[in-house]
Amino acid sequence: MFGKKSQHSPDLTTPENFKKGQKVYDRIVSGECKDVTAELNDAYGRSSRNKRG
Repeated sequence: MFGKKSQHSPDLTTPENFKKGQKVYDRIVSGECKDVTAELNDAYGRSSRNKRG
Protein backbone atom coordinates (compact mmCIF):
# COMPACT_ATOMS: atom_id res chain seq x y z
CA MET A 1 0.00 0.00 0.00
CA PHE A 2 2.61 2.54 1.03
CA GLY A 3 5.09 3.48 -1.67
CA LYS A 4 3.10 1.78 -4.43
CA LYS A 5 1.21 3.52 -7.18
CA SER A 6 -2.50 2.90 -7.13
CA GLN A 7 -3.98 1.28 -10.21
CA HIS A 8 -7.41 2.26 -11.41
CA SER A 9 -9.18 0.03 -13.89
CA PRO A 10 -11.14 1.72 -16.66
CA ASP A 11 -14.87 1.14 -16.83
CA LEU A 12 -14.98 -1.41 -19.65
CA THR A 13 -18.76 -1.15 -19.96
CA THR A 14 -18.83 2.35 -21.43
CA PRO A 15 -19.54 2.38 -25.18
CA GLU A 16 -16.19 3.97 -26.08
CA ASN A 17 -14.17 1.53 -23.96
CA PHE A 18 -16.17 -1.40 -25.26
CA LYS A 19 -15.29 -0.34 -28.83
CA LYS A 20 -11.60 -0.08 -27.91
CA GLY A 21 -11.64 -3.59 -26.45
CA GLN A 22 -13.54 -4.93 -29.44
CA LYS A 23 -10.86 -3.60 -31.81
CA VAL A 24 -8.13 -5.36 -29.83
CA TYR A 25 -10.21 -8.54 -29.68
CA ASP A 26 -10.73 -8.45 -33.45
CA ARG A 27 -6.95 -8.12 -33.94
CA ILE A 28 -6.35 -11.09 -31.62
CA VAL A 29 -8.85 -13.29 -33.46
CA SER A 30 -7.49 -12.32 -36.88
CA GLY A 31 -3.90 -13.07 -35.81
CA GLU A 32 -2.73 -9.47 -36.28
CA CYS A 33 -2.08 -8.87 -32.58
CA LYS A 34 1.44 -9.85 -31.49
CA ASP A 35 1.45 -8.39 -27.96
CA VAL A 36 -1.96 -8.41 -26.27
CA THR A 37 -0.80 -6.60 -23.14
CA ALA A 38 0.81 -3.77 -25.09
CA GLU A 39 -2.24 -3.33 -27.32
CA LEU A 40 -4.62 -3.25 -24.37
CA ASN A 41 -2.38 -0.78 -22.56
CA ASP A 42 -2.31 1.41 -25.68
CA ALA A 43 -6.07 1.18 -26.10
CA TYR A 44 -6.82 2.20 -22.53
CA GLY A 45 -4.05 4.77 -22.15
CA ARG A 46 -1.83 2.92 -19.74
CA SER A 47 1.93 3.04 -19.92
CA SER A 48 3.80 -0.19 -20.50
CA ARG A 49 7.41 -1.18 -19.99
CA ASN A 50 7.27 -3.24 -23.19
CA LYS A 51 6.64 -0.47 -25.69
CA ARG A 52 6.28 -1.50 -29.28
CA GLY A 53 8.69 0.31 -31.50
